[in-house]
Amino acid sequence: MMTTLFETSEDAFLGGRLRLRQPMSGHRAGHDAMLLAAATPAWPGDRVVDFGAGVGAAGLAVATRVAGIDLVMVEREESLAGLARTNAALNGIAAQVRVLDIACRAEAFAAAGLGPDSADVVLMNPPFNDPARHRASPDDIRRAAHMAEPATLETWIHAARRVLKSGGVLSLIWRGDGLAEVLSAVERGFGGVAVRPVHPDAGKPAIRILVRAIKGSRAALQLCPGLMLSDPSGQPNREAQEVLAGGRALELPGA
Repeated sequence: MMTTLFETSEDAFLGGRLRLRQPMSGHRAGHDAMLLAAATPAWPGDRVVDFGAGVGAAGLAVATRVAGIDLVMVEREESLAGLARTNAALNGIAAQVRVLDIACRAEAFAAAGLGPDSADVVLMNPPFNDPARHRASPDDIRRAAHMAEPATLETWIHAARRVLKSGGVLSLIWRGDGLAEVLSAVERGFGGVAVRPVHPDAGKPAIRILVRAIKGSRAALQLCPGLMLSDPSGQPNREAQEVLAGGRALELPGA
């Protein structure tokens, strides 16, 4: 696999507690990764697997909040996987990085140390833009990170279901208008689903949904109060700011 060369910047997240080197152009980590990390439950000793890790933003943010997790970051682009390794070292976080396509067969996952029933937590921010409604970026890595194929969500959730232990937690972020797709994809093998919408402000529809599901659970679906990114005056919402600064986790019931 050929490594892509690009200029990078070093950027601060979680109020400066996490520093990430990432490409200056193309796909860059932002609020989605930090919201996903904040909504991902983990305990010291848990094996936490970050699917489609990119430069490691979400997985490393979880490890910054919860010390002592066994973090594995899975990324198919070798250039981004290299940056994920660099960022783990930069922040003094022990992590494994695996160059692997989420669509690979179970044998490839097992060869990478991700056999069935081996993870306590899987978090993911799959590509979710509909190519029919969004213009694709000319940048190959950015396009792969943003544009979903028809089977993308089902493929990623199937892979998560395979590697999670019974009772393990799936945590994901998806576009706000895609709730039906997510509920359909987690119907097989998961329960205890909790959904938290993310709104620009109280007067606008959700732009993202944060979803937590438990492998093998039979608990009912729960729709949680929405997270507002801004208050009615247009100022940053206090809860959202605390979450993005790493000062608090986003609680969703069921885990």
